Amino acid sequence: MASPPPAVLHTEAAPALDLLTVPQVMARLQLGRSAVYDLIRTRQLASITLGRARRIPTHSLTDFIRTRLEQDAA
Repeated sequence: MASPPPAVLHTEAAPALDLLTVPQVMARLQLGRSAVYDLIRTRQLASITLGRARRIPTHSLTDFIRTRLEQDAA
């Protein structure tokens, strides 16, 4: 019995990481483009760059919202 290629094993072992575009984050937060880039620039919202594209992991957006809710509750 042949084993699956290593690439298949790697993708099954690693959890799926959803990445959002800046326009998707803009829509979810109902903010403008410059406001989202300000959050990225000030490191309040984590992001990665893939070539010239900026992507925000969904968990970073969730963490940002959770942090803001905790700050507002305090």
